[in-house]
Amino acid sequence: MSKLVRISFSIEESLFHKLEKMVAKSNYANRSEFIRDLVRNKIVEKQWDKNCQTFGTITLIYDHLRTHLSHTLTHLQHEHYKYILATTHVHLNKDLCSEVILIKGRAKFIQQIFDSLRQQKGVLHASLSMSSIGKDLT
Repeated sequence: MSKLVRISFSIEESLFHKLEKMVAKSNYANRSEFIRDLVRNKIVEKQWDKNCQTFGTITLIYDHLRTHLSHTLTHLQHEHYKYILATTHVHLNKDLCSEVILIKGRAKFIQQIFDSLRQQKGVLHASLSMSSIGKDLT
């Protein structure tokens, strides 16, 4: 475990009260855990901005009845098989499916793959969750 360092900082009272409300609503054990997560989130954002090696999840909701859509989505994933770690396919109802795709690679490339998947006709919703391979988070 990393060595802990105590710090002190000053903020406006109104901002402090907003911070306290956010900590309370988020169910963190304490303010320190909340602030550590804020810092880690900023580190991950910077990794994505700098096009570092990153990890992400792509979630798609789509109409599986749309002609050739399932085939197109699978084909696009096969084109990038070196970056796609796993895919989970879920049947939401008789017409709709979801896929959650675990992906690892340079941030800009992950964004390009995400864009190519979400732009397919019949994809009703798509989201990209950006994460990190863990470098610089501790």
